Amino acid sequence: MDGVIKTSIENNIATVSFFHPASNSFPSLLLANLTQELNVLSENNSINLIVLKSEGNGAFCAGASFDELLKVNNLEEGRLFFSGFANVVNAMRNCSKIIIGRVHGKAVGGGVGIISACDYVFATNNASTKLSELAIGIGPFVIEPAVSRKIGKTAMTEMTLAATEWKTAEWGLNKGLFTQLFSSLDELDNSLSNFALNLASYNPEALTEIKKVIWEGTENWNTLLYERAEISGKLVLSDFTKNALQKFKTK
Repeated sequence: MDGVIKTSIENNIATVSFFHPASNSFPSLLLANLTQELNVLSENNSINLIVLKSEGNGAFCAGASFDELLKVNNLEEGRLFFSGFANVVNAMRNCSKIIIGRVHGKAVGGGVGIISACDYVFATNNASTKLSELAIGIGPFVIEPAVSRKIGKTAMTEMTLAATEWKTAEWGLNKGLFTQLFSSLDELDNSLSNFALNLASYNPEALTEIKKVIWEGTENWNTLLYERAEISGKLVLSDFTKNALQKFKTK
């Protein structure tokens, strides 16, 4: 199964949800579909903001699809796969709408990148995070600019080098990865709904202009993230990474 992207629109708010049976991980097709959906919504004048969430009660997002990574056989395939995450981050960055993240569970790797590319994030106490890429022989190269922009280079370094260590939701709140933290999903959803309805009532032109201000200084990401994708695309071909991915899969 390639996963599903669903969008519902109500009260000038678009709620975009993604789902994949493997802990909401992302194969290439799902990344492409999310990118396309964000680009379409960016041009939709009937909505004022976007809520981004994933389905289920488990992980928020397990990052890249290990099944697909194991099938990468050459540099071009690797570059294209990791460019999928570059496309999503850039779509979120360039989107004319404010994007609110709803994080109900754990996030790994690319999932942390998606959270970092949100403009405002509601999370539960279950929302632990980890950048595990070094442990499988690659690195968080594509998402690093988004993560560093959100939590700072020092915290990003801490996450990256402690590649097997889960960071608590409280840590994420303190570092700025999350904006608000809740002890239950019901509390989160109530607060998110109120916040979104209030925000969606503001002048849409003002919201679009403040989105531009929020992302000032990131224009080079149109090239930087794809240069980073080439690095990851090369590293995923190594015997170290192939063996590490296989071990992770069999755990």
